[in-house]
This record gives sequence, structure tokens and C-alpha cells, in this order.
Amino acid sequence: MTKKRPAVGLEDFAKFIHDGYYYVDKTYVVKELLEKKSDVNLFTRPRRFGKTLLMDTLKCFFEIDGPKEVFDGLAISKEIELCERYQGKYPVIFITLKSVEGLTFEVARSMLVRILCSEVSRHPVLAASDKLTEAEKDKFQQMCRMDMNAKAADIDLFTSSLRTLSEFLYKHYGQEAIILIDEYDVPLAKAEQRGFYDEMVSLIRGLFDQTLKTNPYMKFAVMTGCLRIARESIFTGMNKVDVYTVLDNDFSDAFGYTDEEVRAMLNYFELSQHYKDVKDWYDGYQFGDKHIYCPWDVNKYCRKLLSRPNGKPEAFWMNTSGNDIIRKFIETSAEEALEDEVEELINGGSVRKKIHQELTYRELYATIDNIWSVLFTTGYLTVDGDPEDEELNLVIPNQGIRKIFKEQVFEWIKEGLRNNPEYLNGFCEYFVQGKAAEIEDQFNEFLDETISIRDSGEEKFYHAYLLGMLRNRKDWRLKSNVETGNGYCDISIKLPKQKLGILIEMKYTQEVDKLEEYCREALDQIERKGYKIERVNRTLKYGIACCRKECKVMLRE
Repeated sequence: MTKKRPAVGLEDFAKFIHDGYYYVDKTYVVKELLEKKSDVNLFTRPRRFGKTLLMDTLKCFFEIDGPKEVFDGLAISKEIELCERYQGKYPVIFITLKSVEGLTFEVARSMLVRILCSEVSRHPVLAASDKLTEAEKDKFQQMCRMDMNAKAADIDLFTSSLRTLSEFLYKHYGQEAIILIDEYDVPLAKAEQRGFYDEMVSLIRGLFDQTLKTNPYMKFAVMTGCLRIARESIFTGMNKVDVYTVLDNDFSDAFGYTDEEVRAMLNYFELSQHYKDVKDWYDGYQFGDKHIYCPWDVNKYCRKLLSRPNGKPEAFWMNTSGNDIIRKFIETSAEEALEDEVEELINGGSVRKKIHQELTYRELYATIDNIWSVLFTTGYLTVDGDPEDEELNLVIPNQGIRKIFKEQVFEWIKEGLRNNPEYLNGFCEYFVQGKAAEIEDQFNEFLDETISIRDSGEEKFYHAYLLGMLRNRKDWRLKSNVETGNGYCDISIKLPKQKLGILIEMKYTQEVDKLEEYCREALDQIERKGYKIERVNRTLKYGIACCRKECKVMLRE
């Protein structure tokens, strides 16, 4: 018999079974879900804990003409009466929103529209159904090719699309639809980071309101996400939403692996001698009344050991979960107290904090205190002790996450502290002192540590970045794109008390070996166009050229 393989990142349940991957049986969740009889079920768990795989499992079980054979021998197959009544009996609508992101609202919205069009198109039986009228068939075709370029009718078609699809499926099959929405909060998180949060909240609210609120064509709905954001107003007036968080006993082992499941897995792969390493590095999460391992890490390490028997554990979770939120927090709000508390956690200690599980993404960065709620809900920290307490005792769950704290989070805090006013004052003072080399070194360090290459790509990005840093000096008269001479100088600074002026012209190039050339061009532009600052005794002129994460700074007086 061919040995099964550990799977990493595979979220297609039928493929999981058919292609011979080792499956940790979570199918009993089907029974628990049916017994709850909730209209809308929301599960919040950190990334990489198997949410999408479980949602696809539900789709395979309930969907009409679903692959029944993939459940043979699994826990749910022993529930014979339940399977006869529910398995393969319902139309299913399944969307995952984890890929909805973009630099602009229009791009993110287009991605969301494509996801909905794809799901509508997954039900081609409706196009020729004798249970639908010709007008309804026409509307089905319209939903298959939705375009959001931006008439009111298009927006209405979008927001009503899933409800309309459930209605058409009900008319065709005579059964209410089961609606599955995976990673529902990702579009909101990405929108907040990119600056179009309000537009995305409005769009998602309209879609969810029509889909999940008193929808007579819906059997029930299941949603997953990382944060519980019921106060986003995207659930306003909806049917009852039952929320199951990491603090709840219900469904506590539905996501992630229990100790028993990990022992069985290691035994199957003849890796039991590595149990202690697996437990030390990837266990430690407390979900409700269960202790849980991160399945992503366990699978990755098992796969590594099968190819390299002496392979050492790694922090596989690094750069996979919640990093954008955490880093933004630290870069904007780092405090020495935070550094001390994180150092205490790294050394095996704990912190006692009040956790807010219903923060909106808009509220997230209002106070540094919220970082503990985010670290908890995204899986960087777990509760140690009674989860019923108003304040929770928080600890780092395992060696894998501790390594991430040491190598990544702690460095972000130090970087955030470097970006505080005192640290920036030194950078600003270099401009006054005419220290071009020091400016260049410091600016290169800032660029290397804080930006992504994807963020850069044009002069105005670096202009805005530098301008934001220089605004730290409240005693300077700082202007951007000020008209002077025969043009507009990028940045003009006047220090009245010192009778000193500073002119900065910036350039962008895609070729790093041309940085010096572009610096000289910037300085020549200052001279050629006669940029100047009135009523000063001395003017320092800087040419700054940038290319991705590198810069060159030159000075003329």
C-alpha cells in the first residue's frame, strides 16, 4: 500500500483524499454544525489553521452531486442516518475572499467581482433550467459577467448576486442553499492598509446584508475569518450570528491538531522520535478547553523530516500570518514599555491584558493597547489559564513563535523606537549640518527596513516619505512643491532663527548605477531654475536620487 503524504497549503478536500495526502479527520464538525441549528455561524481563528480546508469539506459533504466517496471511512460516515438525510442534498454557494486585495478600491472591487462571477458560473445548470423564467435566466447570465464600472444597476446586481443565486438554486433544486464565506475579513484588512476602508465596508455590508439577512432561500451559512469584527456594521440587522472564537469550548478542536492527532500522525510516518521537537515548536495554543498545534507547522516539519531525517525544526509560520497588521502597529506606536513586555514574553514570562475581540479595523490602531488583542487573535500569543477572566494571562505558545518574536517582532519594535521623534531629530539635524553622507546612510537604512519594493516605483513616493520624516521638526517652515524661481522646488525648508535655507530636489531612477547622475541632475535643476529661499544668509542645496530601496544624497552650497 502506498504511503500517504503530508500536505502543505492544500485546501481542496476531494484532492486531499483522492491524491493520497494524510488527512486529520475533522468531518465530525458536520454533525456538530447541524446540531447547533444556527442561521449564521462565524469561526474566528488565526491564519494557517485549516479554515479553508474545513469549508471545502463542508462543500463536498452537502453539495448535490458532491463526491460522496471521499468520506468513506471518515468519522461522519459512521453517522448513517445523518448522511442519508443531509449528504449530497443541498445546493452550495462557496466563496473565499482571501485573495481580495489591491492598491486601489477599484482593483480590489474587481477581484471581488471576479470571485462572485466565478461562483455564479459554477452552477451552469441554471442557464437551461426549466424551473426559471427567461428573465431569470437572463439575469443569471448577467451575473456571470458582472461589471462594476459603476452604474447603480451594476452595484445592485453585485450586492444581490449571492441572494439571487440562492433563490435560483432553490427554484431549480427545491432546496435552500448552504452559503459558505471563507476569510470574510481579508478585504477589510487590506482596504484599511491601502486607504479605502470606508468604500470596502460599504460594499461588503451591501453584499452580506442581502445574502445573509432574512434570506428564505438559505439553509444556513458558515463564515470564517481572523478577527471578530461584528461591530463593523457589516452584520447590521442580520439573522442571529453565532460566533465561535478561540476562547469558546464549542468547536475548540475543529481547527488545528490535538495532541492525540499529532501523535497518530507522527506514528503513521514513523517519526515518533521527533514528538518532543514537534510539541516544543508547534504546540501550545489554547482554544477553548483544548490544547492545539498549528497544522501548517506540523505538516511542514513532517514533510521536511521525510526528505531529511535529521532536519531541525523551523519557524515555518514566519511571514505567513498577520504580519502586516503587527508591523504597522509597531512602526507607528512602538514604546519602550512594549519592548520591555515583549522581552519578558521572549524570556518565557507572561503579560496580563484585557482582550477586545470585537475591534473594527478602523479602531485597530487607535491605541497601542490594542496590539495585545491583535497578537492574540492572529496567533502570536495564546491564553494561559482561565479564559473567563476579564484580563487574560498571555504567553508565547511555542518555540516557533518565540523565534519569530526574537528575529522579527522584537526588531520591529526597535525599528519603531528608532522612528520616534528623538531618533528623527538626529536625522533632520544632518540636513542643517550639511552632512550629506550621514543623510544618505540614514535614509538608506530607513528605506531598507520599512518599505517594500512594491510600494516604491515613482518619485512622489520618496518625496512623500522624506517629507513625512522632516515634518518631525515643528520649528521648521517646511513647504512641498513651493513655487520659486522658474519652477516648483520639491521641498523647501526655512530656519528663521538661523537665517538658513534648505532646498531639496528629488529624482527617481530604475537603474541603481545612475543614482549619482540623477543626483547631479537634481542639483543642476535647482541652479537652472533659480530655486531660492528669501531672507536667509545661507542656503544648502540637496539632490537626492532613489532607486527601489537605495538612495544617493549630494550637497551644494
